[in-house]
Amino acid sequence: MAKGSIPTVFIDGEAGTTGLQIRERLAILPHVAVRSIDAARRKDPEARRALMAEVDLVVLCLPDDAAKESAALAASLGDAAPRLLDASSAHRVNPDWVYGLPELTTEQPAAIAAAPRVSNPGCYPTGAILLLRPLVEAGIIPADYPVSVNAVSGYSGGGNAMIAAYEGGTAPDFELYALTLEHKHASELHRYSGLSRRPIFVPSVGDFRQGMIDSIPLHLETLPGKPAPAEIEAVLAARYAGSEYVRVVPPGAKLEPQALNNTNLLELRVHGNAGHGQAVLTARYDNLGKGASGAAVQNIGLMLGVPVETRLPAAAE
Repeated sequence: MAKGSIPTVFIDGEAGTTGLQIRERLAILPHVAVRSIDAARRKDPEARRALMAEVDLVVLCLPDDAAKESAALAASLGDAAPRLLDASSAHRVNPDWVYGLPELTTEQPAAIAAAPRVSNPGCYPTGAILLLRPLVEAGIIPADYPVSVNAVSGYSGGGNAMIAAYEGGTAPDFELYALTLEHKHASELHRYSGLSRRPIFVPSVGDFRQGMIDSIPLHLETLPGKPAPAEIEAVLAARYAGSEYVRVVPPGAKLEPQALNNTNLLELRVHGNAGHGQAVLTARYDNLGKGASGAAVQNIGLMLGVPVETRLPAAAE
């Protein structure tokens, strides 16, 4: 598989937030070598193509259109083409790309490990899919159930313009957005959650750099068998028993989004009130960790067959 004794990786777009964090995580790994292109030639197609021919894996940390162009550039190498991991949203619902969420099914890690092209999941859908998919498969939530997903993220997930606005003090403390209900993550959430009915997805951003919470409210009396909150928690706990990164933990009265920053951990909770027949499912994680760079490094480890450290060096023990 490898072109050399140590697998090599080129991050196409390493100057962005996701690319920088992937590079920082990979820098401490003895089993992976990162190759970089001269900054003056980072937009030169021929220079990038030449480097692609020399490495085992290319990570695309680019806007969607640029990611498609870069994928085509790699494909033009034919038998010398590297494997691809796309951190953009360009290929997440493309059937020719494997969806890079290892916890999606028991078969998914092997599919990722064998795939020539993997699409890294979006930050917002990751938690919601991990909440919904096991419950749909277990029949707790019908596939056509009218689900709504509310999510809040730190501003680092919004790109350079949003980061500059928040850190420059010109952005609001909090805002809902994508209220046209056309957010690009909605199709990904729909496809991999197991739902047949398109969920309502309402994202928001707050004045903190990173961290994320997805929440899904449920009226339990509208579900088959009117399950108690404990039954829902048991299904999730059984599904993720033994998972390295996904944990089902006890609920509380409050939840803040930043506790898992700089890790690849994701916590699932079932906050329920059996007396009222209501529950709120939540997923807490780092939008730059399990929602982006940490997840990418997890996938890199699977694709290259090497052990990895998914946390930033400052967070490692």
